[in-house]
Amino acid sequence: MYLEKINNPQDLKKIAKENLPKLAKEIREKIINDISKSGGHLASSLGIVDLTIALHFVLDAPKDKIIWDVGHQAYAHKILTERKDKFHTIRQYKGLSGFPKRSESEYDAFGAGHSSTAISAALGFAAARDLKNEKFKIAAVVGDGSMTGGLAFEGLQNAGHLKKDMLVILNDNEMFISQKVGAVAGYFAKLLTAGLVKKAQDKVMKTVSRFHGFGAPFNKLIKRVKVMLFPGMLFEEMGFTYIGPIQGHDVNNLITVFSNIKDMKGPILLHIITKKGKGYEPAEDNPTKFHGIGKFNSQTGEVLDEKKKTYTDIFADTLVRLARTNDKIAAITAAMPEGTGLDKFAREFPDRYFDAGIAEGHAVTFAAGMAACGMQPICAIYSTFMQRALDNIIHDVALQNLPVIFALDRAGIVGEDGATHHGVFDLSYLKYIPNLIIMSPADGNELQHMLKTAFNSNKPCVIRYPRGAVCGAQLDGVASVLQIGKAKVLKEGGDICLLAIGVQAELCLQAAEILKNKNINASVINMRFLKPLDEEMILNTLSKTKNFITVEENALSGGFGESIKSFLSNASAKIESIGIPDKFIEHGNAGCIRDKYGISAQNIADAAIKMLK
Repeated sequence: MYLEKINNPQDLKKIAKENLPKLAKEIREKIINDISKSGGHLASSLGIVDLTIALHFVLDAPKDKIIWDVGHQAYAHKILTERKDKFHTIRQYKGLSGFPKRSESEYDAFGAGHSSTAISAALGFAAARDLKNEKFKIAAVVGDGSMTGGLAFEGLQNAGHLKKDMLVILNDNEMFISQKVGAVAGYFAKLLTAGLVKKAQDKVMKTVSRFHGFGAPFNKLIKRVKVMLFPGMLFEEMGFTYIGPIQGHDVNNLITVFSNIKDMKGPILLHIITKKGKGYEPAEDNPTKFHGIGKFNSQTGEVLDEKKKTYTDIFADTLVRLARTNDKIAAITAAMPEGTGLDKFAREFPDRYFDAGIAEGHAVTFAAGMAACGMQPICAIYSTFMQRALDNIIHDVALQNLPVIFALDRAGIVGEDGATHHGVFDLSYLKYIPNLIIMSPADGNELQHMLKTAFNSNKPCVIRYPRGAVCGAQLDGVASVLQIGKAKVLKEGGDICLLAIGVQAELCLQAAEILKNKNINASVINMRFLKPLDEEMILNTLSKTKNFITVEENALSGGFGESIKSFLSNASAKIESIGIPDKFIEHGNAGCIRDKYGISAQNIADAAIKMLK
């Protein structure tokens, strides 16, 4: 066993190079075994084990900085950097984070949960290093999916302009390259890193530059020749030295390449080819299924978590039904078709389905363009990722009052993915935008009605709903149109009023039952809409009681509760708000997190009793 001898990257360097493939196998086995019990991001982590070993073998972390783009690539990195014995706690409450986290380890140079950030961050490190006259290496590991994000290219062009010494590793697990092509490319990559081919390229470029006076047609031909002779000319034109593509599962060849390029000057882009799920047949055969997975049988790959109807399922099924009778409906996602449920829509309406890549801002403005041309687009994006498109929502949709629908999946506490993924800011950052209708369903039935309502409104609309199994009522056979801005009384009571937005309505009903046993009559109102707010309903309730508790799974700062307090600011009402405090929320089981922060029926009841005393 080689892995048991390693606690940090210095221990790794003591392993003979010929034994490193055996170490890679042991790391993969540990990842598979531990993630089968906890769930997590499996396929990407397995695909990058060899690269991770090679990087830590050649570089001197934590002095040298390894920056991961989308942290689900970093499992092997965590195992090799003093966290091996805690790896089984990953994504569990008070355990290791599923992503790089600066407060967790000095080896995590930069935190990452969202995509396409590593190149910009690495360039920031390089600029700071040079200003402080420090000496260390920088490597940014970027997945090919991250290159669909505009921020990655903004980082590339700026890095090419500043000419800082830094390495960008493009981890490509989608491009097909035969073994022969891969072997030849790897051979030339070795030569290139030794400087021979680079010199040859410089000579060729110098020669062809003499012919630029022959006119535009000839210049176009020269550019095509350059692309054929030297792959990666896009990166070369942006100011990078491009190397590759090389095979990404030959750890010793990777070590040779890294050793050759680590002292090269200027920005370098190394293109490696890997296979998602490498070393685990079920993940290799179905990398999408094993990208982010719950508990599974490590021997068979069978998922163990019980499959229940989710809000995502209700959204997907309703959207497909509505699209069958409305050919103006189009669906857009930002590289998350399965996660948002739009894979169902794509199968039935491939011509009306669009995957914008990991480019949320573009997805929103793309939708705005479709709406301006008479379509009814719906943008299905996780709440946490929609944050990245705030300006596009304001400038391109709301300002022009275009009928784009935003379906915010994973709103509220999402559990094990933690601070980077909790969708607890959307009500706050969206409610200040004019023209938006903002709604949140109490259950799956209301979700289907809200979708129908949004398409019927011809207005920009936001529907936010949680991750996980559906609670509450059975679905009506047909989706119907709700009255916009109209709340719904779920229970009458004159002692205190519990106001809920979204699925917290069910918690309020449970709290009301607890209070009933203590001879306290609480009314429960499902507000449904944050914008427009049902002011008439609130004023009508105010005539019955002056005691209010608001409940939301959103930041209290700027959220639903603040809207109620603002509206009732001139009334002699007592208002207590329950929601997310002004802090970033840790990872862990969603139920455990909700209990910790008081988003529970018992805490709502306790708050009511305290208020009435």
